[in-house]
Amino acid sequence: MTQVKEGDTVRIHYTGTLTDGATFDSSEGRDPLEFQVGSGQIIPGLDQALPGMAVGDKKTVEVPADQAYGQPDPSAQQAVPRADIPEDIPLDLGTQLQVQTPQGQVMPVTVVEVTDEQVTLDANHPLAGKDLTFAIELVDIS
Repeated sequence: MTQVKEGDTVRIHYTGTLTDGATFDSSEGRDPLEFQVGSGQIIPGLDQALPGMAVGDKKTVEVPADQAYGQPDPSAQQAVPRADIPEDIPLDLGTQLQVQTPQGQVMPVTVVEVTDEQVTLDANHPLAGKDLTFAIELVDIS
């Protein structure tokens, strides 16, 4: 039976949950996730769990934050003058927005604080600092 090794292209079904059991992502009802093992296309903690698996194998993988999306970076938060944000932009806490960097890149940010004078936007990944659990099933190796 063929086992996964680094460099293989695999397809997996997965369900990702937080430590409280809440699901944050799943391939249920979608095509399996396809990627090359060891290429950096997925978080390291999940990538490292695949070698040795065979088609049909299932496992649960605990991924600490440092092997997932890392720890939050305080420098990824920026306060913006409230007056610089158009009136039609929703600023409820937790709202995800997209901003354009001076280099023209589009970056997702989350509204984390709003005062009369400023709005603080956080560019950290929403799962930064969180330990994750993945239930995975290997569907295919090529």
